[in-house]
Amino acid sequence: MINYSEITPYIEKLAEKSCNNNNIQYDMYMKHNVKRGLRDLDGKGVVSGLTEVSCINSRKIDENGNEVSCRGELYYRGVNIYDLVKGFSDDGQPGFEEAVYLLLSSKLPNEDELKEFCEQLSNYRSLPPSFVRDMILKAPSKDMMNILSRCVLALYSYDENPDDISVPNVLRQALQLIAQFPLLAVYAYHSYQHYHKGESLFIHYPKKEYNTAENLLYILREDGQFTPTEARLLDLALVLHAEHGGGNNSTFTTHVVTSSGTDTYAAVSAALGSLKGPRHGGANIKVVQMFDDMKQSIDTTDDAQIKQYLCDLLDKKAFDNAGLIYGMGHAVYSLSDPRAEILREYAKKLSEEKGMMDEYRLYRKVEKMAPEIIAEKRKMYKGVSANVDFYSGMVYRMLGLPNELYTPIFAVARIAGWSAHRIEEIQNAGKIIRPAYINVKDEVKYTPINER
Repeated sequence: MINYSEITPYIEKLAEKSCNNNNIQYDMYMKHNVKRGLRDLDGKGVVSGLTEVSCINSRKIDENGNEVSCRGELYYRGVNIYDLVKGFSDDGQPGFEEAVYLLLSSKLPNEDELKEFCEQLSNYRSLPPSFVRDMILKAPSKDMMNILSRCVLALYSYDENPDDISVPNVLRQALQLIAQFPLLAVYAYHSYQHYHKGESLFIHYPKKEYNTAENLLYILREDGQFTPTEARLLDLALVLHAEHGGGNNSTFTTHVVTSSGTDTYAAVSAALGSLKGPRHGGANIKVVQMFDDMKQSIDTTDDAQIKQYLCDLLDKKAFDNAGLIYGMGHAVYSLSDPRAEILREYAKKLSEEKGMMDEYRLYRKVEKMAPEIIAEKRKMYKGVSANVDFYSGMVYRMLGLPNELYTPIFAVARIAGWSAHRIEEIQNAGKIIRPAYINVKDEVKYTPINER
C-alpha cells in the first residue's frame, strides 16, 4: 500500500526543479514597486478597505506636524480596550460576551440586552446529535486546528440554510459558531489525548449557567473545577483576542473569502487555516517553548546569561535557530501593545496566587532587555515591545491549559471578530477582492515533447 505521507525520490527531484526555476529576487519587488506582504516600505499596511469594527493606533502627529510613535491603542467599535476591560472588571463581571455583543451590534448592551444575548449563546452551546462521535472521535488528529477547521466545514451539512448570505442568517450562523467553538476545540483535544496519548476519554456537556470562559475550563478539566481568578483571567484573554483590526492575516482572509459570495462555514474555515500558521496564531506556543528552552540552557537568575541567550536567539544559535525573540515586536505597535500591558497586570495577580512570581519576574526581565538588544543587533529604529503573545502563553501555562489548545483558544475568541468583519463585508463591499500580481517570467515558446 502506498505511503501517501512519504517524500519519495521523485517528489524530491520535482521539488528541486521547482526551487531552481524560481528566479524572483528581492530587488525585483523594489523595481516593480510591489508592496510585499501588502505593506509599504515603512511597514504600514496597504489600505485595502474601510471598517468600523476596530481600530489600532500606534502613531500620532506631534505639535510640529510630524508623525511619531505613541503608546499603542486598541478600540472595539470606538470603545478603548482599556475602558472596556476596566468597566467589566470594576463591576466584577465577565467581559467576553459583552465584547462579542459590541463587535456584532456596534453598541454596548444594557443589562437586559446582555442577559438576553448570553441566554441566546447558551441555547446555541451544543452540537448536533452524534456530531462528537462521528466528526471528532472517529477521526482524531494530532492538530486541534485541523479538527476545528474540519468540524466547521462539516457543520455546513447540519445547517438547513447554509448558503443564505443575508445578514440575519449570517448573524445566526455566527452566534452558533461562537457558542460551539469552545466545545469543538476541547473535545478535539480530548480525542487527541485518548487516541494518540492513551489517556482516559471523558466528555463534559456545558452548563447553561456558565459563561464562555467558565464552560471552557469546566469541559476541559476532568473534575470540572476552576477558581474565580482562573475564569476571570481566561475571560480577559478571550476579550483581548476577540478582534484586532481588519488587516491581520486571518481577518483579511475572512474579507477575501467572504467577497466571493461563499458561505459562512467556508469563510471561517479559511480564517482558521490562516490562524493556524506560526506567524499568526501559533506565536504564543513559541514563547512558552522559548522560555522552557531558556530555563534548561542557562541560569535564569544571572542577567548576563539571559542577555547572552537573547543575543544567541537573534544570531540563530539558540532554541529553534529562527533568529527571533518570540513575543517581541508587532507589525503595527511600536512603543507598546495595549493587550500585552493589560495581560501583564493580570498575569502578575495570578502569579501571586499560584506562587509563580519567579516565572513572572523572568518574563519581565526579558521584556525589558529584548527591545534594547533587538535595536542594537538589528539596527531597528521602529520601537519594539512585547506583544500579546508574550504574556498570553504565560497566562495559559499558569491556567494549566495544554499547549495544543493555545491556538484553538485564540480561535474561540477571534471568531467574534471574524463574524463582525464578515457581516461588514457583506453589507458594504459588494465586489470580489482581486489584487494584481506582476508577471516577471519571459514568454517561452512551446516545444513539442519529442524535441525537448
